[in-house]
Amino acid sequence: MKNTVELLGHYGSDVVIAQSAWTSTSRDLTQDKLDRIPALLEMLWTNGHETPFEKANVHFLVNCDIASHIHLLKHRIASINAESARYKELKEDKFYLPEDWIGIKEQDDEYPEHQDDWFTKLKDFTEYSNNLYHQCLEELTPVLGRKRAKESARFFKTYNSQIAADVQFNMRSFANFLKLRSSEHAQVEIRDIAQQMYDLVANIEGSPFKETLKWIKP
Repeated sequence: MKNTVELLGHYGSDVVIAQSAWTSTSRDLTQDKLDRIPALLEMLWTNGHETPFEKANVHFLVNCDIASHIHLLKHRIASINAESARYKELKEDKFYLPEDWIGIKEQDDEYPEHQDDWFTKLKDFTEYSNNLYHQCLEELTPVLGRKRAKESARFFKTYNSQIAADVQFNMRSFANFLKLRSSEHAQVEIRDIAQQMYDLVANIEGSPFKETLKWIKP
């Protein structure tokens, strides 16, 4: 299963951000001020006056591998809640498989006829690990109790296991996330998540963040 992103909602717009910046003088909107919003947002962002961008928010539901979830958690200025194997049994065995592994064979010169590609080996390993998770949880429960069984059986869950995460950014923190996670040095999976998020915001009906996105684009 691929990592997926859904836009749950958003608050604010280029206008809201501009009005926040104008609070020190006058928030009243005239056509002249509306026409000046693109130039204002450019001036604010390029000069480091980023606080007004905190007045707009974007809210996502992300289904991703645990490794990518850890990347999200490292952005402490994001608000994140995630599916927890400590509180419930993960009955749906969702997992991510990297497609760029397909066709890369393991090097087994002794038994070349038994060579699998690494994509298939990871798939088999993950399915085996998931089976151990459920078996372990079932057999630990009568001995250790349901709570301890749940929180410890998850050690069998691999880094490519997928969980759902509720993620919210203000536009300032979203820009920081995009800058770091769209970099060529970022892991492929988190780069894909960042691009999905950007595309969803860019395609909101009415383009409320059209000018803002010019300055926080990946």
